[in-house]
Amino acid sequence: MMLVVGFPQAGRPLGRPLLATSHQQLTYGIINNRLFFIAILSTLESKSSMKRIYLDNAAATPMDPRVLDVMMPYLTTAYGNPSSLHYFGQQARSAVQTARSQVAHCLGVKGEDLVFTSGGTEADNLAILGFLRANYPHGGHLVTTAVEHHAVLRTFQALEGKGYDVTYVPVEADGRVTADAVAQALRDDTVLISVMYANNETGMVQPIDAIGALARQKGIAFHVDAVQAFGYVPIRPLEQGIDMLTVCSHKIYGPKGVGALYIRHGLQVAAEAYGGPQEHRLRAGTENVAAIAGFGKAAELLEAERDDRVRAARRLTDAVHDRLIKGDARFHLNGRRNDVLPNIIDFSVDGVDSAILLIALDLQGLAVSAGSACEAGAVEASHVLRAMGVEDKWLRSSIRLSVGKENTLDEIEAAIAIIGDAVRKSRGESL
Repeated sequence: MMLVVGFPQAGRPLGRPLLATSHQQLTYGIINNRLFFIAILSTLESKSSMKRIYLDNAAATPMDPRVLDVMMPYLTTAYGNPSSLHYFGQQARSAVQTARSQVAHCLGVKGEDLVFTSGGTEADNLAILGFLRANYPHGGHLVTTAVEHHAVLRTFQALEGKGYDVTYVPVEADGRVTADAVAQALRDDTVLISVMYANNETGMVQPIDAIGALARQKGIAFHVDAVQAFGYVPIRPLEQGIDMLTVCSHKIYGPKGVGALYIRHGLQVAAEAYGGPQEHRLRAGTENVAAIAGFGKAAELLEAERDDRVRAARRLTDAVHDRLIKGDARFHLNGRRNDVLPNIIDFSVDGVDSAILLIALDLQGLAVSAGSACEAGAVEASHVLRAMGVEDKWLRSSIRLSVGKENTLDEIEAAIAIIGDAVRKSRGESL
C-alpha cells in the first residue's frame, strides 16, 4: 500500500472519490485550511507494471540513446579537466569544442559566439543581467511580453526595483504579441527587448522576424528565449536580428543541466559569476563535459531529423484536437492550431480542476502537465492564460499535452480515451 498526499485547489467536497477502481481510491480532506488529496494504491505491483504514456515532452524529453553513447566516455574513462594541458585535459577540451561547433552549426552561427550554461534559466539571466551590467548599469527602459517564461519574467520584475522601467506588452486572445504592439511600447530610452520564440504553455510562435527587424532598425538589443522552439523551428539569429538567444539540451533529447547562450559578436555582456576564464570569461567554473558533449550530439541529431519530427508531432497533436477537443463544448482550446509549435496542444476542461485531473490521469498511467505553476502546494492560475484574457471558468482547468518523437498514434488514441473517461468521472457524467 502507498499513500500519496498533494494539494489541489480548494472548493471540492470532502470525501468525494475522484476515481475508484479495484486498485486505487482518491479522497479529500482539510489540512491547514487547504484541500488535500490522498491516493491509496492497494496493489503496488499493479501500478509498477502499468503501461505508461508520457506526453510531457515540453517539460523534458527522454535522452536519445545515441546521445548517451557520446556522453559515457566522459562519465567514465575520459575524466580530464578541459583546462588542463595534458592529454586527459585536451581530450575533454576537444569534446567541449566539438559540441560547441555542433550547437553553433545548428543555429548557423560561429562557435566562438556560444557560451555553455547550466540550462535555459541561467542563459536567460546571463543575457538580460549581463547585457545590462555591461552597457546600462544605472537603469533604462526594458520591453518584454506578459507571457514570458518565469526565468525571463521574474528577472525583469526584479530589475524594476533596481532603477529599470519595464513594459510588459500585452498579447492577443490567441497568445501572440504583435510587432506593432512592441513598436508602440518602445521609448527613446529603451535599451533591451526580450521576447520568447514560442510559448512553453500554448506553443504559440511569436513574430520574431518582425520584432528583430524593428529592434535592428531602432538600434535596440534583442534577446530571444528559444528553449521551446529550438527543437521544432529552424533558427538563424544572424538573419533574424537576434542579438542574444537562449537554447537548452533537455528539450531536444539531450541531458538536463546544460544550455547555451548565443551572443552576437561584438555585443558586450558582463559575467554574473567570477572565477576562472572558462566560456570566454562569461561563465566561470569547470565545464560539465559529459552534458556538453551530449548537448552537441543532440543538436547534431536535431538538425538531421527536425523535419521528420515536425511532421510526426503535428500528426499526433492534430489527432488530439480533432478527436477530443473539436466540437465538444466541455473543452476549450487555449490558443489556435496555426502559428504554434507542432508538439504542443493546450486546452481547458469545463468544471474540472486541472490539478485533480492530472492526478486522475497519472493514476491511469498518463503523464501530462497543467498550464499553471504549482508552488508550495497552491495551484495558481496560469499567467499566460490570464494575459490571453481566458475566461475564469477555464483558467484553473488547463491541460498541456506535448508529444515527442517516441510517441505513437496508438498512444495518442489511448490517451484520448483515458482523458475522456477521467473527464466524465470528474464531472459526474454517466458513461
